Amino acid sequence: MVLVTGGTGMLGAHLLVQLLDAGQTVRATYRTASSLEKAKHVFSYFTDQVDKEFSKIEWVQADVREVSSLEAAFQNIEKVYHLAALVSFDTSSYSKMRSVNIYGTANVVNMCLAYKVQKLCFVSSIAAISKTLNKPFIDEQDEFNLEENNYGYAITKYGAEMEVWRAAQEGLQVLIYNPGVILGAGFWRENSGALFSMTYKEFPFYTEGVTGFVGVEDVAALLVKGMDSEVTNERFVVVSENKSFKEIVDSIACFFEKKPPKIKVSKLLSALGWRLSWLKSKLTGAANTFSKHTAKAAHNSSYYRAEKVKKTFEFEFEPMEQVLKKVAKRFEEDLENKTST
Repeated sequence: MVLVTGGTGMLGAHLLVQLLDAGQTVRATYRTASSLEKAKHVFSYFTDQVDKEFSKIEWVQADVREVSSLEAAFQNIEKVYHLAALVSFDTSSYSKMRSVNIYGTANVVNMCLAYKVQKLCFVSSIAAISKTLNKPFIDEQDEFNLEENNYGYAITKYGAEMEVWRAAQEGLQVLIYNPGVILGAGFWRENSGALFSMTYKEFPFYTEGVTGFVGVEDVAALLVKGMDSEVTNERFVVVSENKSFKEIVDSIACFFEKKPPKIKVSKLLSALGWRLSWLKSKLTGAANTFSKHTAKAAHNSSYYRAEKVKKTFEFEFEPMEQVLKKVAKRFEEDLENKTST
């Protein structure tokens, strides 16, 4: 039996679909009943028998921060996909991110060792890899630079990776994946899903920062390939294409037949924006949705190279235009059916 932590997230839900398609016996963790409904909705993109397929999963309510809640989840488990994580760029969330991303991963690692799990596949992020000066691209050979990446999310994903490598030193077979910005359907108000929601509403602003993007189905497929392979104790950059945010939202707008953003946001305006957002969060108690790092990242250009994962698993990524077209179509279908989440 395989275990998926964070099975109710966008990647987790798509991974569960692929695992069931492959005939795997699956257990997955969840935290709230509402998150189960979101994951279940993803199944509707792939099957007309949603309830039947979803019922094949053995769900265990658990929190990676609480060892006692993980004990039931790890009974009779041979392989683990660790996806559970907190993504936030709000500085006030740093303590919670450390708890979930670092200490939670340490708990999962310790449970893998205690229950003699065969293999652990861990999903990290390109945020945990730093750019070097003498290379035009970023790949697996690049190390994390704390001075350049001193924001909470990057630090906690790097810390989580260190826990996974510790497990490798203690004899556990591990793989680490560093995906770029994952684009997929079903979570339209969260993280990258907001790109589709905002573009559909003809949000007028854009930046020209460049980063790596990848489709969620490709990430899930590579996780399955890695787990089923004899490859172990390796890490992989998982990026389909390097594109600017402007290119991405322009393509989405085209598929929606909406107006693309026309107002370029300068670095000065971004600097003002994150300060105003910070002040608003302090005055109102609302989450800071536009941090100093977010402002900086919106203008940075970082290019990633994923030749290692393509060569190792003989894998070809789905072109981003196809990914964006497919996801945009599902957004419109959800909107029409009033099932957007």
